[in-house]
Amino acid sequence: MSDTHAREDSLRRSLGLNRRQFMAATTGMAAAAAIPLALPGAAQADEPAPVRDERHALVPASQRGIILYTVRDAISRNPLTSPLPSGFRRVFEALSAIGYAQVEFAGYTQNANSEGGANLETVQGATLLRSWLDEYGLKAQGNHGFIPGSWPLSQADLDRFQRTLEIANIIGMQHVGTGNDPTNSNFKADWDVAIEKWHTLGQLAQAAGLKLYTHNHDAAYNFLLDSGPLDGLGRPTRSSGIRKLEYFLNETDKHLIFLEMDLYWAHVAQYRHTLFTAADGSVQTDIFDPFSLVRDNQKRYPLFHIKDGKLNPANSNGYDMVPFGTGDIGYKEFFNRVKIRDKHHPMYEQDNAPSGAVPSQSLDFARLSYENWAALKEDRYYE
Repeated sequence: MSDTHAREDSLRRSLGLNRRQFMAATTGMAAAAAIPLALPGAAQADEPAPVRDERHALVPASQRGIILYTVRDAISRNPLTSPLPSGFRRVFEALSAIGYAQVEFAGYTQNANSEGGANLETVQGATLLRSWLDEYGLKAQGNHGFIPGSWPLSQADLDRFQRTLEIANIIGMQHVGTGNDPTNSNFKADWDVAIEKWHTLGQLAQAAGLKLYTHNHDAAYNFLLDSGPLDGLGRPTRSSGIRKLEYFLNETDKHLIFLEMDLYWAHVAQYRHTLFTAADGSVQTDIFDPFSLVRDNQKRYPLFHIKDGKLNPANSNGYDMVPFGTGDIGYKEFFNRVKIRDKHHPMYEQDNAPSGAVPSQSLDFARLSYENWAALKEDRYYE
């Protein structure tokens, strides 16, 4: 090792930084003397990540991620008309500077004037995305992308799904998924069909070295209609008390099918889906416990959406969506009960982060949320 590299490593260790953070910090300090001050409110891609005390963090820095849907306005922003980060490459740069280590895609399109063009859902585009992820020390973990609508699979859907798997592998993902439920139906028969279909898709994903996952909102935690009198179409009208997604979880192969829990929508389900009519006609109460579901099935949940909500009884969801660490969802409890290590990949998400009135808001919220997340410590280190 040269003397220069030895001095760099010594300084890096004394600051408690990994090599990516050290390079970002030193590059940022060198650049600071050469660039003008930022415009008020502007999120700067070249701002170095602050030095943080990562000792006893509830979630290791290496596992803190973000789904790119949160900053979709920045990805679609025209770089010819805005000084703010725009397009995949510059947004990756900005997120890396904040401290994020992982990303989850929500499609592969960006502003047509960004480097690489509008559509990167090709082999060439995926290769470009991978080079930018590597450049900024980021790891892709999944995508809310294509799931075939046909069953049995049409040849066109099968071919497209195979391309989806190929692109995921080029980008370097371990998981591939969708932002939708396996079915929107409330009826057991339709969930049984979805289970058969997802097993086939899971086998295709496994053969490609990937894990297939479904991401769900509150409706998936409503109660399955699987018992009682039948309606005019021969469908059950009452429930045994099992929730739709829990049925899917119980009936699918744990080696083929995985899930991504959105903690915000799981808490909305805790607020909205509390009653079911049993087979005998009685109305039963059951309060959903998302933390326990994950704790009891940790290997089935490789990904999470870490989305915060502030209690608001006037909202039909029970919560207003807010930046991470500014709401009432018990993330300290969650991370203490579900230990996040290298097999778990939580992604910060905030659907309403983009704002036309404040163009930098989504990246500003990403920074605020990361700082609040990084500040969470294991319980015994709070005294």
